[in-house]
Amino acid sequence: MRASVAERETELVETPTGLPVLLNLPKARRLSDDEFFECCQLNRDLRMERTAEGRLSIMPPTGFTASDRNAEITHQLRSWAKRDGTGRTADSSGGYRLPNDAVRSPDASWIRKDRLATVSLETLEGFLPLCPDFVLELRSPTDTLATLQAKMVEYMENGAQLGWLIDPSDRTVHIYRPGKPVERLRAPTSVSGEDVLPGFELLLGEVW
Repeated sequence: MRASVAERETELVETPTGLPVLLNLPKARRLSDDEFFECCQLNRDLRMERTAEGRLSIMPPTGFTASDRNAEITHQLRSWAKRDGTGRTADSSGGYRLPNDAVRSPDASWIRKDRLATVSLETLEGFLPLCPDFVLELRSPTDTLATLQAKMVEYMENGAQLGWLIDPSDRTVHIYRPGKPVERLRAPTSVSGEDVLPGFELLLGEVW
């Protein structure tokens, strides 16, 4: 039987650095969306996500190198999005409440404006109750590859149309598409946004 995202994550709690930490809560005390959002605001020094089963995933801020790489990726994606005009981007601080009720904060994401138009302005101030069309995760030294792979599968299962998992440690890009095998590119100089992000090409020279 195929393991759930939660089961795949549970196997990865004990990493060499002890991160990420998965915190189990009593079922009777599962945090509501508003409570979890408030919890995140009160603990801004931590990156927090919620699994579909209601457990909290707690991670520290990344180091400078990982943050610099992510800033470069976000800059390139946002620059393209402004020229394209059909969608909006978010960085790693933006949370999405997926259809399976998990709350995830990908390192970079893009979502079509016509989908955003279905959400009220008030709702936009909190976790966006949609799955992004495009999602990107950048592996940092505290991330296990399997944890990020499980997240990418979860994004695809919840509606993402394209996903990139970038691993600078071996200069590999894992490309995820719904219903298709994962494609792995070794040390590419760039990667194309295909039909989901038409005209976008992420240049990886500054990322490696």
